[in-house]
Amino acid sequence: MTAIEEIAPVNLTPARTKSKGMRLTSRKQNNIFGSPIASFFAIVIALVWTIPTFGLFISSIRTPADINNTGWWTFFTNPSFTLENYNTVLFEGSSVTPPLSLYFLNSFAITIPATVFPVVIATFAAYALAWFDFKGRDLLFYTIFAMQVIPLQLALIPLLQLFANGLKIGDATLLPPLGITGTYIPIWIAHTMFAMPIAIFLLHNFLSQIPRELMEAARVDGADAFKTFRMVVLPLSIPAIASFAIFQFLWVWNDLLVGLTFGGGKREIAPLMVRLAELTGTRGGDWELLTAGAFVSIIVPVAVFFALQRYFVRGLLAGSVKG
Repeated sequence: MTAIEEIAPVNLTPARTKSKGMRLTSRKQNNIFGSPIASFFAIVIALVWTIPTFGLFISSIRTPADINNTGWWTFFTNPSFTLENYNTVLFEGSSVTPPLSLYFLNSFAITIPATVFPVVIATFAAYALAWFDFKGRDLLFYTIFAMQVIPLQLALIPLLQLFANGLKIGDATLLPPLGITGTYIPIWIAHTMFAMPIAIFLLHNFLSQIPRELMEAARVDGADAFKTFRMVVLPLSIPAIASFAIFQFLWVWNDLLVGLTFGGGKREIAPLMVRLAELTGTRGGDWELLTAGAFVSIIVPVAVFFALQRYFVRGLLAGSVKG
């Protein structure tokens, strides 16, 4: 018997045992998550999350008297509905508050650029941090990652002063007033700045898992850095980019604070959420209008989510397994 034949069983047995143990563990996990009990809890959780939205819809089609006197669940014992709430919110408005339909264009004008800008910048930055070897790369990445701990509210006033008055230290003017207050530009810049740390962090973790052999093959074929990004990195990164784009779109669309702060109080650029906040009035009335407006506002995010759902799921699963 040769030396190789003597040591072969010793080396193979632990590997086979480990592989068998992994298969048993995976099979056990599949049995747990595929059991009727797990399915029951999943259905319960889905119902718990759906009931408030369903109650919102029921309230949006009830009359003011029904909303003020009874709960939305009484709709099933005494059904009565009206579409007047939607007509009032979308098309009528008042002399002080315009109809909600006019704010949809403002929200799209804010949300689309505020989603595209951080996605584009973060993709290039993550590509450079993941595949370019330069001095201080790790320090720069950790610094960007640490910026996530800065509260958004802490930066609102300094940014607002920077946009309105420029940057001065003593008598020296480092940056003159930009003259962009009252436009969409401050809102775009603010949303882009607040989204950059998490965007670079997530995309960097995805791009760094691209097989090195693909990058080296592109270089052997004569591709430069930009062509490698366009032909190799970008197609493989679509799921991760789409996943972050969905999160960013939902965040910006549902934002009230940034749009209210940097909008300058102008209704011409105010997003949809500013109008929804005004629907409650100073005394918290008109719940039928608020629920109708809230239900209208969630139509666009839901449509975006379902349109990009396949990319969202692929982005969540990206990097979870190898091979």
